Amino acid sequence: MPQQSSPADGSQSPQPPFGVVAVAASAGGLGALTAILSQLGDDFPVPLLLVQHLDRTHPSFMAEILGRRTKLKVKQAENGEHISAGRVYVAVPDFHLLVNSDHTLSLTRTQLVHYVRPAADVLFESVALSFGPRAIALVATGTGSDGARGVSAVKKAGGVVLVQDEGSSDFFGMPGAAIGTGDVDLVLSLKQIPGALKSLVAGASRV
Repeated sequence: MPQQSSPADGSQSPQPPFGVVAVAASAGGLGALTAILSQLGDDFPVPLLLVQHLDRTHPSFMAEILGRRTKLKVKQAENGEHISAGRVYVAVPDFHLLVNSDHTLSLTRTQLVHYVRPAADVLFESVALSFGPRAIALVATGTGSDGARGVSAVKKAGGVVLVQDEGSSDFFGMPGAAIGTGDVDLVLSLKQIPGALKSLVAGASRV
């Protein structure tokens, strides 16, 4: 685990053991994301980055919809902005979302991955590179296999991988593909996920 700052120096509070939560969903994702975010308070101590597979040819209102259902501040990601604790950044349709080593965001229109853009694999691989063992990846309901390669990158970097279970998923393609990698730490019901995230970022568990 990375070195944490000490409150004894009188300058900073202890650093959370994790620095980011990256979440991916596809079919059924709006309901799952709403259920998760609505249970996280506005004092959640790390940023959340969301990739939801949507129609690439139409604007997305997901940030506005989620913002009405959670105390967290939700916004559509912007190229070059610095991520902040307690905020949720939603990927823009037809742009891959990445986080850089300086914790700023990049939006790119590089090639489709698994026929989609934004892709979970791209986001997860970027958080693995930028945050290493301080990254959490979560794969929620969805079809296809996007995210499987990315969770392996997060696990290899020392991060933690959570997956929504089959019983609470509308579609188990993405969660099932992630589980198939053998790189998943916890398989949780939708109701269990918020509590697990809060426990991890508070340092109460490390799985």
